[in-house]
Amino acid sequence: MPMQDKIAELLAKREQLRLGGGKARIEKQHEVGKLSARERVDLLVDPDTFQETGLFAQHRAAFFGMAGKELPADGVVTGSASVDGRLIHLASQDFTVSGGSAGEVHSDKIVQMMESSMHTGTPFVFINDSGGARIQEGIDSLSGYGRVFYNNVRLSGVVPQVSLICGPCAGGAAYSPALTDFIIQAKYANMFITGPSVVKQVTGEVVTAEQLGGPGAQMAQSGVVHFIAEDDVDATQICRKLLSFLPSNNMEDPPRLQHSGEVSADESLNTIIPEEAKVPYDMREIILRVVDDQDFLEVQSEYAKNIVVGFARVLGRSIGVIGNQPAVLAGSLDINASDKSARFIRFCNAFNIPLVTFVDVPGFLPGVAQEYGGIIRHGAKMLFAYSAATVPKITIILRKAYGGAYLAMCGKDLGADRSFAWPTAEIAVMGAEGAADVVFRKEIDAAPDKAAKRKELIEEYRNTFANPYVAAGRRLVDDVIEPAETRRYLAMSLEALHTKRELRPPKKHGLIPL
Repeated sequence: MPMQDKIAELLAKREQLRLGGGKARIEKQHEVGKLSARERVDLLVDPDTFQETGLFAQHRAAFFGMAGKELPADGVVTGSASVDGRLIHLASQDFTVSGGSAGEVHSDKIVQMMESSMHTGTPFVFINDSGGARIQEGIDSLSGYGRVFYNNVRLSGVVPQVSLICGPCAGGAAYSPALTDFIIQAKYANMFITGPSVVKQVTGEVVTAEQLGGPGAQMAQSGVVHFIAEDDVDATQICRKLLSFLPSNNMEDPPRLQHSGEVSADESLNTIIPEEAKVPYDMREIILRVVDDQDFLEVQSEYAKNIVVGFARVLGRSIGVIGNQPAVLAGSLDINASDKSARFIRFCNAFNIPLVTFVDVPGFLPGVAQEYGGIIRHGAKMLFAYSAATVPKITIILRKAYGGAYLAMCGKDLGADRSFAWPTAEIAVMGAEGAADVVFRKEIDAAPDKAAKRKELIEEYRNTFANPYVAAGRRLVDDVIEPAETRRYLAMSLEALHTKRELRPPKKHGLIPL
């Protein structure tokens, strides 16, 4: 056969395989608001940069009607490409081919991309849209999942891993996203271990797929999902933005973007804290005022809303932001808030992203449910995560900073490199009301007017301890700053600390209280 004929044959094969399950099935995807596997890839990556690997891959299954059955690319599109000029490796499951089911070769292709990410030090992005394990391949399918999980763990802390849930993700398949760093779930997608029919059969509970595994449930209830996308287009845009804050691997610093150099004072910060101590405000308003271009990518915005975490920049440098949210549970720390922030802190530390902590915390949330649920163990995760972190750590105390929760929000003794306080800061073992009842109990009991005496002594305690100056005098706060100057202090601190190196004793790993 002449070369031109061979080339024509090649091009025809490529065109056929790239159609996946065919035009009719692609149209069916479109009808339910979904894109095809290749359309998602095209949206995610820079134009004309995708280099596919494994287009001609074929399964080896021979049982239950699989012998000789054509499954283009074995139901998953894999390869490398650029996102904002930086290399990534990716896999995108093709629901039009056998429902995107995962068999031996399907999983091998995914693993090959994961190994390539490891070898080249580049992020791995996995777009999930699959009916689950390819049952016809039996144990080979399970073995494939096992290799994916194993490599998720190998990549953990080495390169960023991002999962997009753009269709069904059920059973064992859900554990691969759970092992990655971030999960972005489209509103129409579902993710669960056992579906509604199994739940009804085993427990008798009647629940829809959306109620069980929709993004609302997996964000607000379980905390599994980090971002909710309107659709496939939005999911890829969120992924691109997320990657822009992250380094390609743990040996690099995050990319520094061009910036204006603007650090002028923001006078609005001088009046943003309500004069009444118990009046709430939105911590995100403060964060937006001190970061570049008011650009803050909040992570898990609907989960454990009493704490805010996310990515931003100061003079082009990526930072990880953690802040108590006084508008929810007064900003107190509970089980879920502790888990959410500890995981985020550990991610930032693994990928050389400085941590900036905004503190307004009255304490750990009291209650029987919290104690029985293990608030001691969960709260200890924050203490562990901050203490173990060796990246630059900058803490800004805005208002309340009481007791063990003050320490858990990266107090100076947990390794904060810079600790600043606003004049409104109250740094103490506990609030003035509770402290007065303990310290001045005898004086209050002996007073003719107990209420008046208690009020007087509360004010005395507040004036003595509920301010930043005692802590500053003990060098637990480096400086008391004007709120309007917060951005300038942050920029100067990040510049001074960007070469920070901190050695720790050699060990396999610490034993975080899981």
